[in-house]
Amino acid sequence: MITGADAMVRCLEEEGITKIFGYPGVAIAPFYDGLYRSSIEHILVRQEQAAGHAASGYARVSRKPAVCCTSSGPGAANLITALATAYADSIPIIAITGQVSSELLGKDVFQEADIRGATESFVKYSYLVKDPDDIPRIFREAFHIASTGRKGPVLIDVPIDIQNAELTKEFAYPKTIKIRGYKPDPALNKPQLKRVVEALNEAERPLMCVGGGAILADSEKQVRAFCEKFNIPLVSTMMGIGVMPKKHPLYFGMLGNNGKPYANRAVNHSDLLIVAGARLADRAVANPRTLEKRVPVIHIDIDTAEIGKNLGPMIPLVGNIKKVLDQLMKENIKRTSDDWLNKLQEIKTSTVDRRIFSDELVNPNFLVQTLSEKMDDDAIYVADVGQNQLWSADNYVMKNGRFLTTGGMGTMGYSIPAAIGAKMAMPKKQVVAVCGDGSFQMSMNEIATAKVNDIPIKIVIMKNRVLGLVREYQYNTYEKRYSGIDLYSYPHHEKIAEAYDMDYFHCDSNDELGDVIDRFLSSDKASLLVCDIETENKVK
Repeated sequence: MITGADAMVRCLEEEGITKIFGYPGVAIAPFYDGLYRSSIEHILVRQEQAAGHAASGYARVSRKPAVCCTSSGPGAANLITALATAYADSIPIIAITGQVSSELLGKDVFQEADIRGATESFVKYSYLVKDPDDIPRIFREAFHIASTGRKGPVLIDVPIDIQNAELTKEFAYPKTIKIRGYKPDPALNKPQLKRVVEALNEAERPLMCVGGGAILADSEKQVRAFCEKFNIPLVSTMMGIGVMPKKHPLYFGMLGNNGKPYANRAVNHSDLLIVAGARLADRAVANPRTLEKRVPVIHIDIDTAEIGKNLGPMIPLVGNIKKVLDQLMKENIKRTSDDWLNKLQEIKTSTVDRRIFSDELVNPNFLVQTLSEKMDDDAIYVADVGQNQLWSADNYVMKNGRFLTTGGMGTMGYSIPAAIGAKMAMPKKQVVAVCGDGSFQMSMNEIATAKVNDIPIKIVIMKNRVLGLVREYQYNTYEKRYSGIDLYSYPHHEKIAEAYDMDYFHCDSNDELGDVIDRFLSSDKASLLVCDIETENKVK
């Protein structure tokens, strides 16, 4: 008979897993010994949180669950932030954690932590394995739960004695799975669907708003086809960026307090808002109660808990977005008049950007526009968190690639490990991580992970020597009483690049930016580009 650790590895092989991201320790050592005899490639990160972010990047690009693993105690605790990030963004990852021996649980022994209890609000489901014979069933269920319905992370905590114990039954990986009470893909409610069709036919100014759920449902093509067939304009949340190319005539930008003013005005002028795969939290809609009184709302989502959470719908419709849109395209729905699109185009062209950026250094908006225009058509742009995220979301030129960021939890230090995972999932695609000099320092140690594993990611740093978003908030709220936000001039980025054998590029002028980006993108090595930007950006 095989051991529990070997059964864990066999389960991953049955799921087609070829790579996992992790950091070993004694409590997970039997599993690592099983990996030693497997063809599964282990990617050693430099801190456990990065294992979760890398798995997230891999899952988002491959559109399949990805795996991370850590040891017990501090190793598992370090993973919590990544699990919270994946949960908020609905990313399917399987987190395997080692645990102290079963008979020691609850005795506060060395490196014991109740990781199930600690992550209760940050995972879709969690398991503590008590019998090695349960391992095949648990792993099969975990992958099923993570990848169906509203996707999300699932935790499997395995005590070291369970890993070492032999199975008493012959290993058999379940072909199918059925979990009582778990119905992730409900049938479409036909009366509700009929109400949606009627509302669409009555509307003169319909507007579709998509979030990250549309991408998670792999429904980008359906969204575009639906909008094109019925001539319906579209806006997106930050997580929905990429559903439609930026230059598509029906796309009117990202809405929200950090989005395009004309996208928000489009919502205000519409007479029907079709929300698909978005929770429309505070960053997207500042005052949802006021909006729902003014504009009728259709809310489509796979998760019943999301419908009406922030914005009360006139018509709720629970279902997989791809299936819903496929069905709606078969219905007799009128095509929206071009007058509505012309009105939105007038709003767009009349909107004035009142921000002023220094001409002395690099304009961050121009940086993002130039970078994304020059990137490959199918490239992957990974934005970190802070001002860099807002500038990226506002100015990224979507073509046929992907825009990754963490919009739910907003976790600084996300971009570099997520870019590593994305590049490993799609090694032939160009991958660029964009971060501030604050978020860069939260995960710059993962450059070693990229170099050791020959992952030629590219990193752009917007350098303004402060925690820019916090400084902006203190500027607006606390009358310029700046506290705890100065980064000064450290580290010396050119020396960081040298230490990791990276190509290094620097730019402090808009005039030179295009040429520098060309050279940066043409490098076949892991590369670092530092752009100096002004600390304080003003409004007219």
